[in-house]
Amino acid sequence: MSKPFDTLRAKGSNITGPDQYVGRPMGRKGADNGLMPEPTPTPATPKAQAMLLAAGRGERMRPLTDTCPKPLLEVRGKPLMLWAIEALAQGGFARLVVNTAWLENRIFDGFGSKLTLLFPPNNNSLLYKLEQYKTEISITYSREGQDFGGALETAGGIVRALPLLDEVFWVLAGDVFAPDFVYAQATMARFKQSGKLAHLWLVPNPDHHRGGDFGLSADGLALNLPQGSKEPKYTYSTVGLYRAALFAPPFCDIPPGNPQGIKAALAPLLRAAMDRGQVSAELYLGGWTDVGTPERLAGLSLVAPNEPQSWPVTDKHLEIQPSS
Repeated sequence: MSKPFDTLRAKGSNITGPDQYVGRPMGRKGADNGLMPEPTPTPATPKAQAMLLAAGRGERMRPLTDTCPKPLLEVRGKPLMLWAIEALAQGGFARLVVNTAWLENRIFDGFGSKLTLLFPPNNNSLLYKLEQYKTEISITYSREGQDFGGALETAGGIVRALPLLDEVFWVLAGDVFAPDFVYAQATMARFKQSGKLAHLWLVPNPDHHRGGDFGLSADGLALNLPQGSKEPKYTYSTVGLYRAALFAPPFCDIPPGNPQGIKAALAPLLRAAMDRGQVSAELYLGGWTDVGTPERLAGLSLVAPNEPQSWPVTDKHLEIQPSS
């Protein structure tokens, strides 16, 4: 496997400027009261539309993750998390929060605070102005490793990043490969109108998770099925739309911004909201892999025919046009 991400250079990748993380804490111990100040966006910076989870250690992926964070492991020539960023960008979601912990400087150095992607048309015989196909991604980091010495789990990490996120936002994992998933503005608009606290995409149960996670009703509600239920369960894909209210009482009692660095899982919050009929869901049947082991990573090594590619660009790329 090639060295992850050493050919894609992003703007702001020195990780020293204030655009990387606003409200940087004063060391591991934080302020005098022992709490870490919550991250806050600058007034000129719109809040993020999506959160990419990239803080995990990747124990089952060792030894590969001993020296490389799992989201930077390459699938078909590019880092796992870049696939997700590309998909969000194509849907018009260009402001992201990425939480980090394990080997987090590798992610900072690779992606920086500004990432420019180029999505040229498939017909390379047509001359076009590359500037028309350039998309700039803005990334803000929630540094759980620097702030608390390790990952805060999913709900703890989301609450920590909540001040940086819009009222409704996507959550997705940086180590899940779902190249066909479409992040659509219309999908987010429907969710906003629904009034639900979360909408989950479920997938058929893979071999390594036969028991599944949640049920699915005929009218599109996610179900917290009791142990031993005969109704089918499906696996949570880790892709979902969320409303900030899910991460506040009565579902979550962690203070906004999680200044104490409380670790908390997401499933208990979802199950409590499901019991109130506040979580919708749908079954996703496109390509999906939880890249949790070296064997699963190896199984994704073949490039699919005619697979669309983006171009990470620097200024010099803007001088190039495809030949006729």
